[in-house]
Amino acid sequence: MKNHATLLSLAWAVFTPGPAGARGAELYPERDWWQDRVWYEVFVRSFADSTEGPLANDGVGDLRGLIERLDYLNDGDPDTTDDLGVTGIWLMPVNESPSYHGYDVVDYLSVDSEYGTVDDMKELVEACHDRGIAVIIDLVINHTSNQHPWFVEAADPASERHDWYVWSDRKPGWNGPWGQPAWHAQKRAESGKWYYGVFWHGMPDLNWRNPDVEQAVVDFSWWWLREIGIDGFRLDAVKLLVADGPREQEHTDATLDALARYNAALKDEFPDCFIVGEVWDGTSVVAPYLTPREAGGGVGRSSALDSAFEFDLSYGIVEGVRDGDAVKVAERLERAWQTHREHAFSTFLTNHDQSRVADALARDPEKLRLAATLLLTMPGAPFLYYGEEVGLRGSKPDEDIRRPMPWDASEHAGFTRGTPWREPWPEFNTVNVSSQAALPDSLLSTYRDAIRLRTADERLRSGGVVVLNTGRSDVLAYLRTGGDGSGVLVVANLGGLPVYAYRLGGRGTGLARYLDAAPLLGEAEVRAPKQVMNGTLTGYKPVKVLEPETAYVIELTPAARP
Repeated sequence: MKNHATLLSLAWAVFTPGPAGARGAELYPERDWWQDRVWYEVFVRSFADSTEGPLANDGVGDLRGLIERLDYLNDGDPDTTDDLGVTGIWLMPVNESPSYHGYDVVDYLSVDSEYGTVDDMKELVEACHDRGIAVIIDLVINHTSNQHPWFVEAADPASERHDWYVWSDRKPGWNGPWGQPAWHAQKRAESGKWYYGVFWHGMPDLNWRNPDVEQAVVDFSWWWLREIGIDGFRLDAVKLLVADGPREQEHTDATLDALARYNAALKDEFPDCFIVGEVWDGTSVVAPYLTPREAGGGVGRSSALDSAFEFDLSYGIVEGVRDGDAVKVAERLERAWQTHREHAFSTFLTNHDQSRVADALARDPEKLRLAATLLLTMPGAPFLYYGEEVGLRGSKPDEDIRRPMPWDASEHAGFTRGTPWREPWPEFNTVNVSSQAALPDSLLSTYRDAIRLRTADERLRSGGVVVLNTGRSDVLAYLRTGGDGSGVLVVANLGGLPVYAYRLGGRGTGLARYLDAAPLLGEAEVRAPKQVMNGTLTGYKPVKVLEPETAYVIELTPAARP
């Protein structure tokens, strides 16, 4: 890779934490700090079991185990290259919960005892900030556990909290949005009512039409920001927040209004906190969540979310790489860019609810490297799911998508010295961090190199994107623009055969008339365009032969007239 030491030093100044959420304000005042980050999703239970302390080697990953492994994610030194280099982490639920996954909370002001204590959480956040890593946590605000004290109390119709949930005197004659039972009988004799729980009876939905519920959610969100020092939240299942009868259970105006009020209330106290939401739907449906609207309650205008995950684009990347279909990727990328306000979306390959990208791509190492390079050179804030950087596999059931992180070839993959809550995959003796760390062509090295390039190059973090014509259905090309006549060009052969006959073209590139070209990733010999007329690229062939399932990342910089 090209040497970016100077740019890395500059970039690190952006990522060094000050007060929560204040990263980069001096260098890039027009951008939200979170847009410049590479994020890493962690399932604490499966990441690392601590080796010391009261929870050591009990077979369950915990917060202290994560602290012990932080140097793998980012050691805080921009001059080293043996860490992954991520600058943000998202922790799946850490609140007390009766379930292994944590998405049914019983206490929002807590840390699950299997993971540690509130003090452990504070220490984790401090250790992350010392390394330039921001921290957001999963916040489940659509529903609680049916064991939450709020719901236990709400079973009594005379309780002040009865209206904190959604009740009916008789069973309504309709199901949930994907045909599932959504109304459940309250078994306590003093009620005899039915309650709404869109996921299952163990997760009753909160009644967001009740302002007391809304304020309670704001209050415990403030607590996490103020007392623990986290930097924001990933909000789970937000499209379902406020249902309005059988035909409108998703994406209601009431949901958007409630989220806008919530966002505005948090920003009033913590203006730099980051809120990213799971809106599992198409690009056009996601767009209203990122559009400012009147929040109500005297709080003015606010978007429902700061960012939302781009599911359409994720499908496009994975399916396009799988099928060798560049058109599918190009169309989804262009649609995402044109639909959302600039950079206000988050990108990923797969997450904790989907078959892992390694399974989706048949564990093909070339395809996995290709998908990683595309993700980390596209616009948006990229999120990685723990283990995907080494090819960790997994398909349904959910427990198999969330198996332990494979650290090395020792017993239980180096995850624990005890009996793991779930065994690592049997191929951990070869699919692990240790075996890939020193190999320059490994999947882990691909992620490290691409993350460092993105961190060093502002065009990849904040530049625009122009999707280019290639004349082929198996060749993808896009340009990340710099606004100074330069650009970062990504050309990828998604097919299984070498490509000789292709040409790149496109308008509105913003490129200078004369350019030099140099490889940023890979060692291919590259050619510069002969001439760019009025920002229009015509008939450009930067690499003589595009190797199968390979991406080329090329820097184009203004040059003197030849």
